[in-house]
Amino acid sequence: MITTMEEKRHKLLSEVADHVAETATDYGCSTEHAEQLGLAVANFLAEHFGGQNFTFPRDYVYKLAVRDLQIYNEHKGNNWAELSSKYGITERGLRKLIHRVHRRMMKSRQPNLDLFDDEDK
Repeated sequence: MITTMEEKRHKLLSEVADHVAETATDYGCSTEHAEQLGLAVANFLAEHFGGQNFTFPRDYVYKLAVRDLQIYNEHKGNNWAELSSKYGITERGLRKLIHRVHRRMMKSRQPNLDLFDDEDK
């Protein structure tokens, strides 16, 4: 029988592996290499930090990398190829980056209007 804690650990490591693989693919890695990298990072976390407790602040998502903001600010809507070449990122990766930065910036500027927000659960 799997405990709730084991289930949470598995979910965390699976999501880390998936996210690393997706990000690596966005940066131009092959799918196979990206998946291997994701699993390697998840295994590293499990081996080196297993048994430790971590608390991540909720506002960490609003802290954008300097490079991401620089790319966002240089984006003109029609210079995908130029930015792709300059930063060594695929155009697909750039589109996702621009979308992610824009979404986070909008979210940080707008108040939470959800009257039924259950974040305290």
